[in-house]
Amino acid sequence: MSTSTTAAQPAMFAGTRKLVPGILLCAVIAVAATFVSEHYGGPQFLYALLIGIAFHFLSDNDKCIPGIEFSAKKLVRFGVALLGARIVASDVSDLGLLGVAALVGAVGFTIGFGLLMARILGLPSKLGLLSGGGTGICGISATMAISATLPSTRENERYTLLTAIGVAIFSTVAMVLYPLVVKTVGMSTAEAGLFLGGSIHDVAQVVGAGLIISPEVGDAATLSKMFRVAMLMPVVVILALTFHKERKQTETAGTKAPPILPLFLVVFALLAAANSMGWLPAQAVAISSDVSRWCLVTSISALGVKTSLEKLAELGWKPIALMSSEALFVASYMLVIVFISRAIA
Repeated sequence: MSTSTTAAQPAMFAGTRKLVPGILLCAVIAVAATFVSEHYGGPQFLYALLIGIAFHFLSDNDKCIPGIEFSAKKLVRFGVALLGARIVASDVSDLGLLGVAALVGAVGFTIGFGLLMARILGLPSKLGLLSGGGTGICGISATMAISATLPSTRENERYTLLTAIGVAIFSTVAMVLYPLVVKTVGMSTAEAGLFLGGSIHDVAQVVGAGLIISPEVGDAATLSKMFRVAMLMPVVVILALTFHKERKQTETAGTKAPPILPLFLVVFALLAAANSMGWLPAQAVAISSDVSRWCLVTSISALGVKTSLEKLAELGWKPIALMSSEALFVASYMLVIVFISRAIA
């Protein structure tokens, strides 16, 4: 073995050891958030955020900083990449032409509405993009995926955390209130599934809202929601291309420039294609989904640790108005789609 190789190994292990304290901190927060969610109810991601914020004082600890940064910026990309294993192209045919068109519109119009409302409220366009994407696609997972395509700046990290908190809160509220809308309007199973799956932010809350009504509605809502999850791929590819030049400016500091399409997007697409072709066994899909969720929970814990409440408070009431208006917009849009489907049936 050459001298250069033996010298490189201790350096590599030393770099890895620097990551351990911060990663362990974020992992413990993720485990605690999961325990609270499973035993007392409530959104796992929101607990991870709030517990992480409580440990903000460790964000300046030299031993923890490398691992926290790794969890916040690198681990999220691994988690998003594994989301591709949940996508099955054959599900599209089960939704029908109207359902597919409606859900594509829900994603596109909600992101556009978020950008428009951000401008009206005098907020940064990237906050409108993050909140619109999180509301329109699949909640915190989409927020983290979109954030990974943006330049790595303190402002974008703050916007990501704020969006994640808002999305978690509004998604939980929707899970409780939207089944009442379904009952009031008298929706059929298919209509309820399309409405719930198309308007509620996060996958877990969609499933919960559907099961409040019936197992059949739960299945229909999950199908609609998974199509919105599949929309994450084209949206993130477009954003990766759009912000490539900005990412190149912020991330290239004596290192090679980032690729036009980040590796996590390529892996996402390959896993989605493999699962659609039936090449992935059910056990592999389940394991991939679990690992993905743990990566995302750990990453959102790290983001919480990095953010102080004082800096969040500086943003004021406008982000709340932005995200609440987005939630109302996508719910109203899907309600209109339900009435249109009745009229043409």
